[in-house]
Amino acid sequence: MDRGGKKTAAAIHQEIAREIDTLLGLIFAERRKTAAVDLEAVEMALRAALHQAGAASLSQLLRPGTAPQPSLACPCGGQARFKGLRPKPLVTVLGRVEILRAYYWCSACCQGQFPSDTTWDVEDTEFSPGVRRMLSLVGSECSSFQRGREQMDLLAGVEVTTKAVERVTESIGADIARCEQEALREALQLHLPMTVGQPVTVMYVEMDGTGVPVVPKETEGRTGKGDDGKAHTREVKLGCVFTQTTIDAEGRPVRDEESTTYTGAIETAAEFGARIYTEAEQRGWNRAQKKVVIGDGADWIWNIGQEHFPGAIEIVDLYHARQHLWDLGGKLHPHEEAAKRRWVMAHQHLLDEGRIEQLAAKLRGLTRHHPQLTESIRIEANYFQSSAARMRYPEFRRQSLFVGSGVIEAGCKTIIAGRLKRSGMFWTVRGANAVIALRCCRYSREFNDYWEARRS
Repeated sequence: MDRGGKKTAAAIHQEIAREIDTLLGLIFAERRKTAAVDLEAVEMALRAALHQAGAASLSQLLRPGTAPQPSLACPCGGQARFKGLRPKPLVTVLGRVEILRAYYWCSACCQGQFPSDTTWDVEDTEFSPGVRRMLSLVGSECSSFQRGREQMDLLAGVEVTTKAVERVTESIGADIARCEQEALREALQLHLPMTVGQPVTVMYVEMDGTGVPVVPKETEGRTGKGDDGKAHTREVKLGCVFTQTTIDAEGRPVRDEESTTYTGAIETAAEFGARIYTEAEQRGWNRAQKKVVIGDGADWIWNIGQEHFPGAIEIVDLYHARQHLWDLGGKLHPHEEAAKRRWVMAHQHLLDEGRIEQLAAKLRGLTRHHPQLTESIRIEANYFQSSAARMRYPEFRRQSLFVGSGVIEAGCKTIIAGRLKRSGMFWTVRGANAVIALRCCRYSREFNDYWEARRS
């Protein structure tokens, strides 16, 4: 012990050693009786002993080593006076501990404060920074918050409630979203710093939308595609930015490894437009020698492209465009699979060859033989005609550009569906957006940077 009653490092090491020696003595005694060792039981017992000893040592380390100051400056301008030491239970990666911290009270503003809570990053929480980081990981990656609780117990030996996993995950996700909103405000105020660095050969922006099941209050007044005419989901708009600097031996584009970053939320197209613009600018959009926007046929995507990415090459995902032909072929030949396939193959080559005006004209000619499908045919013909400039696939391929939106479609499946669209799930918009922000941050490999910067 030092003079303040605080354990020294040597004393802590001795305590841990005694705990382990006691446990090993019990283990070897049992082995002499049974001539066998249950390795898993020994592993878990040793871990529990180490955690127990470590938690006790941590409690000692976090006790005040010197006499607290009699007073501190209060943010209100007054003086907060020391009123004693107050205990605080805390869940750490070593288990539950109790820490003592100095409490100060300001009579001017009638507010109390625990300075050490801020120093240790445990203000307004019962979980240590290490545990909160672990909770955010399992809460955002596991199939449910309940599964996250189970993983914490099994893998880390830390017991928490399911609700704790949910609250911490959403709290950290909400803080990431708050940081994103600050960047958005700077972008809208034209304070976004110009990125510097080497020129980028090609930079892509891809966008897509996918529905997420939500609680009934989040869809009040919204129409949907269900039998009851009501909406049961809200659309997540997801975007990604990535670069391409090389092509393969056959001249096909190669996405730069680990260059993809994601951003998304349940929000309006106008809000998302500012979001994806900010992401692209932060990635160096201004340094790109060639700029490309890829999406499906949704109007909101191309409206964002025109507003925030003027001059970029716009490409409609080829496979989405082909699906339009397959859907129309199914209506023309609803009961003849072979006939549908022949019809699609007879028209798809026009699409693949970028002869969109000719394709649209052929579709319009179908109304003479299928008057009952006049409206469906008109819609599809207009779709191709209006997107003709975005469907010059041979030209795009000559430039060694991607013509598919596979990156963002995979992102929708992995980032959104993999966590937020599982059976039985229903989200609030607030909760869903928090988890989306956290998952986008992690899949963009930015979480470590966020965690290091959050208290700077």
